[in-house]
Amino acid sequence: MSDVRGANAPQAAPDASTSPNQGGTDSSVCAVDLFCGAGGLTRGLEKSGIDVKLGVDIDSVCRYPYTHNNGATFLQKSIEEVTGDDFPKAFHRASYRLVAGCAPCQPFSTYSRSRSRTSAARWNLLDHFGRLVREAKPHLVTMENVPMLQREQVFSDFVDTLEDEGFAVATSIVDCADYGVPQSRRRLVVLASILGPIDLVPPTTPEACRPTVRDAIADMPPIDAGGESSTDALHRSSRLSPLNVRRIRASKPGGTWRDWDEALVAKCHRKPEGRTYPSVYGRMEWDHPSPTMTTQYFGFGNGRFGHPEQDRAISLREGAILQSFSERYRFVKPGEPISTKTIGRLVGNAVPVNLGYAIGSSLLRHVEDHRRSQGSLP
Repeated sequence: MSDVRGANAPQAAPDASTSPNQGGTDSSVCAVDLFCGAGGLTRGLEKSGIDVKLGVDIDSVCRYPYTHNNGATFLQKSIEEVTGDDFPKAFHRASYRLVAGCAPCQPFSTYSRSRSRTSAARWNLLDHFGRLVREAKPHLVTMENVPMLQREQVFSDFVDTLEDEGFAVATSIVDCADYGVPQSRRRLVVLASILGPIDLVPPTTPEACRPTVRDAIADMPPIDAGGESSTDALHRSSRLSPLNVRRIRASKPGGTWRDWDEALVAKCHRKPEGRTYPSVYGRMEWDHPSPTMTTQYFGFGNGRFGHPEQDRAISLREGAILQSFSERYRFVKPGEPISTKTIGRLVGNAVPVNLGYAIGSSLLRHVEDHRRSQGSLP
């Protein structure tokens, strides 16, 4: 069963969310996931059959969701302090070693309105990714990020590092909806192999069969703005001010604030420069993939994150499902307080699970082809 909910959802990836590494895992391909976050990429790789041994992230709040839902160990450490000496246990007896990850993308994202000193300082994280490839000497590398990264010198330097180390490198710009994710999300995917040329598997979900918002969340229990489900603490939505209640009731699925009466339009949007930002204060459409989940997806005014029917923003859980996490994926220990901003950040920054599955499937297909060419497979 896919991690996308709904009976008509495409079967993009088997669901093993309650039992990591259960069945079909090819332990000959062992992986380290850098910048692992809450585990979206790891979950997808494990579902494909890759044995992820270690996840690395500086953020302590990632530890619980990462280790509870996956079969890997968590190392809380700055990437600047990580060295190849941290990996031998993860790669012990591995026939093929994989270094995977998604360096934080905010410095390159179209959602970043300016490049502050803080974000600019994060540009060197991809350089450290390349350094660790040199030190760990894996057979395989994969990196996922925003498409705009491809225009930057830091990305060219990263590819040069891989090629200097003898890797064949393939880059793709994909829409995650083509790989069973109920979300329009364009991403840059890098695959690299020391074994020879490698490519991402072709899209697994024809356009007419892309999973939709309806497939993903239509059967979630109704809740009010500011309310939560009695059976799932993450199925909670943010409160709305009286003005925003009026705004969402005036909003049409797929529409914009331009559909409202003038009295409801924010002052900033009445200015000429504000009219170029229509994709806020909008409702999703049932029969289309959702818009890109950002770290602020829980706010009605932060994008087209209004529920298609209910007068509220989508819930934390619904956003995770639209990232193709299972509805059983836990982000917080039972009984601990839930921070909306923290969960929003973990979910919005995650690699969609089903994209991770497609990446893992591509890597395993490549390894099988290599084995067959070497005569080690019939």
